[in-house]
Order: sequence, then C-alpha cells, then structure tokens
Amino acid sequence: MIHKTAIVNTKQLGSNVVVKEYAIVRDDVVLGDNVIIHPHVVIESGVRLGDNVEVFPGAYIGKEPKGAGATARTPIFNKKIVIGNNTSIGPNAVIYCDVTIGNNTLIGDGASIREQCSIGNYCIISRCVTVNYNATIGNKTKVMDLTHITGNCIIGDDVFISVGVNMANDNNVGPSATYSKDKIKGPEIKDDVVIGIGAILLPKILIGERAFVAAGAVVTKDVEPSTLVAGIPAKFVRNLDN
Repeated sequence: MIHKTAIVNTKQLGSNVVVKEYAIVRDDVVLGDNVIIHPHVVIESGVRLGDNVEVFPGAYIGKEPKGAGATARTPIFNKKIVIGNNTSIGPNAVIYCDVTIGNNTLIGDGASIREQCSIGNYCIISRCVTVNYNATIGNKTKVMDLTHITGNCIIGDDVFISVGVNMANDNNVGPSATYSKDKIKGPEIKDDVVIGIGAILLPKILIGERAFVAAGAVVTKDVEPSTLVAGIPAKFVRNLDN
C-alpha cells in the first residue's frame, strides 16, 4: 500500500510493502517483502532494505557526507546501503551512504551512522548513539544511549557498551595540529568485553577478550584479556578468570 501523498520512484518493491504519508523513496531503491516505511522518511538512491524492515518517522537513509569546507578529512564513500532482514530503524535516525547493517538489528531513535561503517546481526545501536566513519561493530553487540563510537574503530562480537561512553581516535589536537589519516585510529575492542557507564577510551588502545572496564574509567593503555580495570587513569584491579 502506497499512500497517495508518498513519493515512490522505485519499481523494485517486494510484496506487502507499506509506504505511509509524505515518505520519499528515490529511484534505485530496493524494498524487500513486508517492509514498512512510516511518514516523513527519506530513502535515497542506492539503498537496499531486506524483508520485514521497518523504518520509523523522520529517518533519513542515504545521506551523503558533506565536509562543507570545515573538515580536515575528505569523505570517501560509495552510494550504497544494505540493511538486513527484520531490522528496525528508529525515528529520526540518520544513516549515511556506504553502510552495511545486518539482520535483526535495532537502530534507535536519533542514532547517527556515518559512511564506511559495518554493523552486524542482532545488534542494538541505541538512542542518540553516534557511530563515526569507518567503524566496524560485530554481531550481538549492544551500544547504549548517548555513546560515541569514534572513527576507525573496531568492536567485536557480544560486546556491551553502556550509556554515555566516549572514544577518541587522535591525540594530535590544538591550533598547530595537522590532519594525518595514518595517525587516526580508534580503540579496538575484542569479543565479550563490557564497558561501564561513562567510561572514556583514548586512541589506539586494545581491550582484550572478556575484559571489563569499570564505570567512569579513563583508559589510556591496553587492557589485558579477562581483567577488570578501573579509575583515572584506568589500572588493573583483578583477573576475572580467578
């Protein structure tokens, strides 16, 4: 069912597709079976939605990154987005070009996902989370409200990142700083890690499998697998395998 006020330019529609009031679906968009597009959604060319995907009001899928002359980094992207089966895109979420999102994943209200990002299956990217460019998030990983995932960051499977966690990918700041993409690297977080509420992860650190970063910790150095770290700066507390 296509509402009379919707603009649907694509012919590539599955069965039982619903496009509601004032939604815009450009040409070269593929909508799978049982897709629901709620009012005031904009879907740009190059987007592929799997079966049973639901996109809630005000979401924008396929935004081209624009530096506006203010950014040091020139965005690089392909005009393609693939969103897997049974995935839900929350109200006012913004998904840039060149993004892949797996099956059964929830993208929360107001989330922003930049170009060159990959998000796995059965993930939660919660309300107002920002995922910066070229970030990779594995399967069954949960990122809670108001967290910032920095660019050039790698996050494994079954990771839990709590509310208000922040990450950085560059120590070179200040008026004299110059941009060098070779120096821009966010944290790498291995499988089964837990990051507590309000933690801060600094550039280039490695957090090993099954590690636990306590609430409010500031992580400045690598964290060994199966260890608990806490404090400012974060220090070893105990081994979790014992």
